[in-house]
Amino acid sequence: MSYSSNPQANLDPQTNLPTDDATSHQPTTDTIIASNVPHKQAHQPVLHAEKLSKRVRSGERSLTILHDLSLSVAAGESVAILGKSGAGKSTLLGLLAGLDTPSDGELTLFGQPLSQMDEDGRAALRAGRVGFVFQNFQLLPTLSALENVLLPLELSPRAGETQAAAQWLERVGLGERVGHLPKQLSGGEQQRVAIARAFVTDPELVFADEPTGNLDPETGAQIIDLLFTLNREAGTTLILVTHDHALARRCDRCLRLANGQLMAFEPTAVASGGGDE
Repeated sequence: MSYSSNPQANLDPQTNLPTDDATSHQPTTDTIIASNVPHKQAHQPVLHAEKLSKRVRSGERSLTILHDLSLSVAAGESVAILGKSGAGKSTLLGLLAGLDTPSDGELTLFGQPLSQMDEDGRAALRAGRVGFVFQNFQLLPTLSALENVLLPLELSPRAGETQAAAQWLERVGLGERVGHLPKQLSGGEQQRVAIARAFVTDPELVFADEPTGNLDPETGAQIIDLLFTLNREAGTTLILVTHDHALARRCDRCLRLANGQLMAFEPTAVASGGGDE
């Protein structure tokens, strides 16, 4: 991937992260319909999706990715969405995060209906309140670990930004690597930087898309422990998509997106990276 000399030119205006993210892929399934999943709600859910549908054009065909999907996620809850490759998991995550817009239905984030906002409004709502962790880390290669962690703070400027970023790198075990470029870090270290970047703004909600997908099982297990430790300490709401049953089992609630349905699911007790979800 190539980047301009100006790091800001390579950032997605919605996430303030590199533009080549996991939410940009095109769906591969012909027809996927997700059904409602009942759940006992808190008084005010952090996120509420009501009858979301998503359709895209593929040549002369219209592909239905999601249809009449409803979901509520309470504050502090961790939710895993499992499904095979091409099932529409990342498409759904992009909709829930407000990075994409549904064809029909309504999504409410932090009590605010996103249908009433333009792209800038949705980005402003997420700023400082939403963090992202991607499978392929999405670190800018020309920036140091410290500078990568500082990126989200540009959307929500505050005093002591550099100190906060350095403290988060210390918390993820990279206190001595602040000046290293991504190419000087292992895959596990790069994902630690990405996790620090997701939590540096003290977000209310974190979205994770296959956070262990590019890691070996041992490193993936370490990243799982780190992610859930930080999430528990911060009291953050966590929504993640994964095929990893070991990761999903750490969540309060698991849902499965497969064969056109989104339903409650109990992942099997397999090693990290196992299963075909």
